[in-house]
Amino acid sequence: MTMIGDDLQHVNNRIAKACVTAGRNPGEVRLLAVSKTFGPDAVREAHAAGQSAFGENYVQEGLDKIEALADLRATLEWHCIGPLQSNKTRPVAEQFDWVHSVDRLKIAERLSAQRPAQLAPLNVCLQVNVDGGPNKSGVPPEEAVALALAVAALPQLRLRGLMAIPEPAESFDAQRELFLRAHAVYRAIGEAGIALDTLSLGMSADLEAAISAGSTMVRVGTAIFGGRARKPA
Repeated sequence: MTMIGDDLQHVNNRIAKACVTAGRNPGEVRLLAVSKTFGPDAVREAHAAGQSAFGENYVQEGLDKIEALADLRATLEWHCIGPLQSNKTRPVAEQFDWVHSVDRLKIAERLSAQRPAQLAPLNVCLQVNVDGGPNKSGVPPEEAVALALAVAALPQLRLRGLMAIPEPAESFDAQRELFLRAHAVYRAIGEAGIALDTLSLGMSADLEAAISAGSTMVRVGTAIFGGRARKPA
């Protein structure tokens, strides 16, 4: 097995162990391999080791990889997980399968209008700012239900759930407390009548706490691909 394959196996083992510790079925948690700053060959290597879902933070970098890996398109699932500006919504709507970073209605409306009719609805998650950082992306928790109701009504989108990226916390308990804030918003949206199935929480350093708090998708880059390569110019 390749080095990336070994690291993927290690991460999957961590996920399974965290699920057992939390009293959950390991099948409830999906791994999203975050391939930002790593080239198509790294994605191809991870795919050969059994990984199918990949997350990209930078739109153009993701588009370049989607094109470079066109031969695998039917078996790859591409997730846009970085902040999304209005002028970048069209290529994302046309090329990606998921968007995790919807935090305002304007972005959702553009994605809906620009999603090609022949494609399946674009899967979207609302990004929630659970710790109130003023410079962070994400809808405030108290505004999330209203945004979810508006987004869920749009054609060509399928609202799947929530994503959050809290500030790093030192302890497991502190990490878990932040993730539980996101889980509370997730529950509130469900109680408003919107069926969700995805809680995108946790990364390499805190996936155990995220799984303990109910995460159904962990976004892992460093633990699979190693330290970040230089961001493309």
